[in-house]
Amino acid sequence: MKLTRRQILWSAGLPWLSNAAPGPIFDIQGHRGARGLAPENTLAAFDTALALGVDTLELDLGLTRDGHLVVTHDLRLNPDIARDASGAWLAGPGPAIVDITLAEIQTYDVGRLRPGSRYAASYPFQVPADGERIPTLAEVFALVQAPGARHVRLNVETKLNPLQPDLCPEPDEFARVVVQAVRQAGMSDRVSVQSFDWRSLAEVRRLAPALPTVALTTRQPWLDNVADVRWTAGLALADHGGSVPRLVKASGAVAWSPFHGDLSRAELAEAQALGLGVLPWTVNDMDDIERLIDWGVAGLISDYPDRVRSALKRR
Repeated sequence: MKLTRRQILWSAGLPWLSNAAPGPIFDIQGHRGARGLAPENTLAAFDTALALGVDTLELDLGLTRDGHLVVTHDLRLNPDIARDASGAWLAGPGPAIVDITLAEIQTYDVGRLRPGSRYAASYPFQVPADGERIPTLAEVFALVQAPGARHVRLNVETKLNPLQPDLCPEPDEFARVVVQAVRQAGMSDRVSVQSFDWRSLAEVRRLAPALPTVALTTRQPWLDNVADVRWTAGLALADHGGSVPRLVKASGAVAWSPFHGDLSRAELAEAQALGLGVLPWTVNDMDDIERLIDWGVAGLISDYPDRVRSALKRR
């Protein structure tokens, strides 16, 4: 079977940086699968994203008490998503992922958003899939190892918060378990690891130097991780001239994934000159999608990968 140019570049592990062939390579990443269209971080969402033709499944990882990697965004079970075994919505934040077992976490149904919640109002096109459970990373690996999906990559995020250590695994242990799982599944050439907490990225690079890492950043009122050395593995923004691209480069990451509202065209050019791939998150508005494609970003992370594909198709 003859591989496409995209598949060849994906297999090289660094699609954002390759100059091996003429013409653009653009990475469409389905955020949490395709959160705008299906329940986030579920097999239903990943199936939806694959059907839409994404290049990469973006997803979040937690580590259970008994050492299993599970695909979930929140450090605690989210009451806007989770229902217990009786079908009742959680009254408030549930137990921390790190404090419960895989068997316990999979008793919860995460197949729809709580009716009437602000979260549900934010995603009016999401189609419920009752009965969906929080999947394991191994289940997602199996999904993309099936015929027809073997060219698709995974961009996995270690969900850590240095300000809430009691709710998180130790960064080094988290990184070790992720690297081990990737290697055991034979997925080393199809996975990148991203995080806002760069401590785990540093450990991934130590354990698996060839595994691409992606530095997530946000400079918003709810979090400014580049201004706090607890998030950046001790790297200080001031030591790099106040330049976020230079800080990311110093971290050893091969790509930078900023909140899309933070990115300026000048910073994009600076990052590209440093050899960084730039993949903004989470880009859902069509005007933003069109603008960032025009700017020349390496890819977009979106809850609506169909919108990104539509914008590209028009070109």
